[in-house]
Amino acid sequence: MRYVRQYRAPAALWCAVVVLLLSGCGTQVAGRGAGASPTATGPIPWTLAEPSRVTAARIGADHRTLSIDADVPSGDHPCVRDLKAVDTDAEYGAVPGTVHVQITFTSPSGDRRSGCVEETTATARVRLPEPLGERELVVDNHTVFTADGAKPPALRMCGRLGCRPPAVGCTPASYDQALIAAGAPEHTYRDAEHCDGTWLVLDFSWRTGPACDSDDKNPACSSRLGDRWFFRAERSGWEPVFESAAGGCEAVRREVPRFPAALCADLAPLSATLHPGSPPPSASPTAGGSPAPSATAP
Repeated sequence: MRYVRQYRAPAALWCAVVVLLLSGCGTQVAGRGAGASPTATGPIPWTLAEPSRVTAARIGADHRTLSIDADVPSGDHPCVRDLKAVDTDAEYGAVPGTVHVQITFTSPSGDRRSGCVEETTATARVRLPEPLGERELVVDNHTVFTADGAKPPALRMCGRLGCRPPAVGCTPASYDQALIAAGAPEHTYRDAEHCDGTWLVLDFSWRTGPACDSDDKNPACSSRLGDRWFFRAERSGWEPVFESAAGGCEAVRREVPRFPAALCADLAPLSATLHPGSPPPSASPTAGGSPAPSATAP
């Protein structure tokens, strides 16, 4: 509250001056203030915005009061006002098993003259009409928290595979986790899997070239890039240990001697026309193969 009181008097004075000169303070709504274009002249507008990132959430002893931490603009002068969290289920309709909360604030950060070019953490609070219970908390439609497996008062932030990731194993859901761990691009699809529950080989591809109609016979419309990754099962999920376009076991067992021959002996080499020249973000593929950057051979 002290932060807000220090700001209100200058804000009122500023608006009074602008009213005299320009007949009022303009307002503008923007999805994210930090991404707006700077204003060359005139008053600096305060626009409606959402946090760039939600970082943590906590539940109160009443199991209804939520405290949510988020990154908001900061600078030498006040950069945020009217920070609030709102339970939107009453307005937009509730989804079974979830509670939706939206965080908003107003900020001049869309104009770089404001000096609001840094970020800091701020906390917004909201009291739910009933206890959170086993429901998941969804903040700004994309950050999800759960009390399951969390140490109160903290809530646990869920990952790309949801709040209850699949168990490591030879299952499609587990293979999806492996693709994420390897840094595979979006819209990747699996070509083949070789799995024994402890070790895994995944061949996967992703489309390239122009957007085409379903009946387009242009060869570029069916072009794709292919890659092959080798994984080891860990408690956290499938861990990439090696990448190679080569066939057979020689390349992988040179780096990972314990990799079972039963999973690699029959592997055919990937075609050079399919193997990516531009690797997934976490990979550094070569023709002969390369170890995963974060892994060490056992």
